[in-house]
Amino acid sequence: MNIPSIESGGSFGPLSLYINPYLAQIREQGYAVGSLYEQIHILKVCDRWMKQTGCGVQDLNEAAIRDCLRQVSRNGYGKNAFPSTLQRLLAMLRRVGSTPPAKTERLSQLEQLIGAYERFLVAERNLAPNSIAHLRMFARQLLTEIFGDDPPKLSTLRAPDVTAFIQRHAHDHGPFYARHLVRAMRSFLRYLHYKGLIDTDLSLAVPKVARWRLSTLPKHLPAAQVRQVLRHCDRSTVLGQRDYAILLLLARLGLRAGEVVKLRLEDIDWENARITICGKGGRWAQLPVPADVAKAIARYLRHGRPRCSCRHLFIRDRAPVERFSRAASIASVVKRALKRAGVASARKGAHLLRHSLATDMLRKGASLDEIGEVLRHRSSDTTAIYAKVDINSLRALALPWPGGAR
Repeated sequence: MNIPSIESGGSFGPLSLYINPYLAQIREQGYAVGSLYEQIHILKVCDRWMKQTGCGVQDLNEAAIRDCLRQVSRNGYGKNAFPSTLQRLLAMLRRVGSTPPAKTERLSQLEQLIGAYERFLVAERNLAPNSIAHLRMFARQLLTEIFGDDPPKLSTLRAPDVTAFIQRHAHDHGPFYARHLVRAMRSFLRYLHYKGLIDTDLSLAVPKVARWRLSTLPKHLPAAQVRQVLRHCDRSTVLGQRDYAILLLLARLGLRAGEVVKLRLEDIDWENARITICGKGGRWAQLPVPADVAKAIARYLRHGRPRCSCRHLFIRDRAPVERFSRAASIASVVKRALKRAGVASARKGAHLLRHSLATDMLRKGASLDEIGEVLRHRSSDTTAIYAKVDINSLRALALPWPGGAR
């Protein structure tokens, strides 16, 4: 492919030596040809701006990038890609040492407190990054609402402040969100008391959220609809091959979305037909790989997975070519698959197929212990909810209705 360089436009400014390394980087990341031309145009414009203003490569920083954007990217070809292109350029220049690293801004007292709490969760609690992100978010929200932009004066924090905060937000979403909210508040307030930042353990003031045990039914799809979802994956395309392999892992092995995201190439033992899973709390497990799952993954690796240095099994279908950054991306794969197959469901996340697998196993005669082993539940109480979907077995236990059936 003949990709033009900045020299072809007659411009030899400060950036001319860095064009080829930049192009090599973005081509490796899988950007389309049209995007390459667009980014080259942007680099030419930036190079001319630097030459006119006397800005050298060593002078580039966030402020200089903002000045360039204000003056040259108001309209015209490539205007939408200007910010991201210049940010990638600045990151590359810093990585090779041509531009000084970003200046470390002095953190506010609130951010210092949140940072110390985060380090505690990593070092002392050994929590997963996603769990830490949620706890950090709720802690920051509490401090921001109570103290605003002022430095948090924790000695003034009182129990009514905590209960009022929870009452305001407990109904923002569903019961699941409310339970996360109160757990996060207890964790943060216990940390403050443990560190001596507050005199009273205000975690005791956090109200409880009612949770009726086994009060809900797991949302699931009948086996016929699961097969319908799988059939509607277009395996003649690269995207269809990837999505089909992901859906099979969810539907056949009952993997969680986060477990699919974490899968690496070396986690598959092809000789013994086993796959190693990193589950909740960093617990590892090995599962047998059914033949159809192994065949789908192998086809994706041979024909669908883009060439890249990333060791994760599943790769994004758009540039930059890299691993999925979050579990929600797997939920989006399921949502698109349901839409393609014309299957209506109240739930559309990755857990829908996990519940469907457990329900189908139960209806085929598997015991709850066997289901719990496949789904890797730590507690039998977690698996017990699937007993409620076995309507035929429950009907035999039902007592006669007083006065006779109507």
